[in-house]
Amino acid sequence: MKFGYARVSTHDQHHDLQLDALRAAGCERIFTDNCSGATACADRPQLQQMRAQLRPGDVIVIWKLDRLGRNLRDLLVFVSDLEGDGIEFISLTEQMDTTTMMGRLVFQIFGALAEYERSLISERTKAGLASARARGRKGGRGRKFGDAQVRRAAELMRAGQLTVDEICATMGIGRTTLYRYITPEGDIRPEPRP
Repeated sequence: MKFGYARVSTHDQHHDLQLDALRAAGCERIFTDNCSGATACADRPQLQQMRAQLRPGDVIVIWKLDRLGRNLRDLLVFVSDLEGDGIEFISLTEQMDTTTMMGRLVFQIFGALAEYERSLISERTKAGLASARARGRKGGRGRKFGDAQVRRAAELMRAGQLTVDEICATMGIGRTTLYRYITPEGDIRPEPRP
């Protein structure tokens, strides 16, 4: 059985173009979602409803790859899951058809390109972090609880007029952060606890 899937990003847009193409492709059942392309496949109710009805030998047809997702890696995972369940996939605009040998080859090339892209991103990230460390910069967020705040919190702890929870509320931090820098007696730790 051929299942069609259509998606538009907003309620102001219409599915008409996609629906016409899916009907012309012979889809017997068509499911439609109104959500952003950035929305994960798992968060699209109609896509999930269609997925639950698919059986080995069925085919999913979409008008264009970006209707299924903007992220190539997620798209490849989704289609690979379909393939593992014996379900074929056709994208009309890109003429990708896993029911044919050539379509499967194109899909595998897409997969190789996505893996290559992930490797490049990983290498660039590592190189950027190494370069920043060489210049003395650390990664991660900056400290929210600076030296002046640590001294003030220590003074409040030693004064004993406020509870630990009141000190934390005043400083805008949690107990864990407070005790990372200050002992229960109100002394500043030489090195913050990890």
